[in-house]
Amino acid sequence: MMVSASIERELSAEAFPIRDGVFVAVVGPSGAGKDTVIGYARALFADESRLEFVRRVITRPSDASSEDHDTLADAAFAEAEADGAFAISWEAHGLRYGIPAEVDWSVANGHVAVANVSRAIIPALRDRYANLAIVEITAAPEILAERLALRGRESRGEVLARLARSANVALSGPGVTSIDNSGAREVAGERFADVLRRAMAFSDMSGLI
Repeated sequence: MMVSASIERELSAEAFPIRDGVFVAVVGPSGAGKDTVIGYARALFADESRLEFVRRVITRPSDASSEDHDTLADAAFAEAEADGAFAISWEAHGLRYGIPAEVDWSVANGHVAVANVSRAIIPALRDRYANLAIVEITAAPEILAERLALRGRESRGEVLARLARSANVALSGPGVTSIDNSGAREVAGERFADVLRRAMAFSDMSGLI
């Protein structure tokens, strides 16, 4: 269910960036297995109330080959965006993506929010959240190509174009952890779980200050 602009208005009285909790931004090229690694952690921390795995809103129907997300048509997405329903939103690959505004409340109240986002919005995330952890999920180029081909959503040319774009983007700045997901998901999943444990420990300490 979409929210109104009330959360944004309520938080606007507070100074940005939002503090106390941690926003964990998961980034990486298509085919790197971001949703797989996030899913591993979600199952591992199923009973952990301090963690929130964000359900994105996308202008794409949900199907078995993609993440479980909320879907809006382009016009409805634009209306929701104008109403302040998203903490942050972006466009990529002809689609629009939104992170629900409730995330701001969660971080402001000391929780750890985990979301799959675009590298392009990292500067905006740094401005919005005082405590930002960036996790870059990567994989060997041949594995990326194989995974993208198995999806069957793009032509070979489109797959190669995606790989070329991702190869030309480098992350920089503080708080970046790179995890190679070329092998068993448990290996990358446990490394990601360690990042989340540190984030929870940090938010616990932040709430005591």
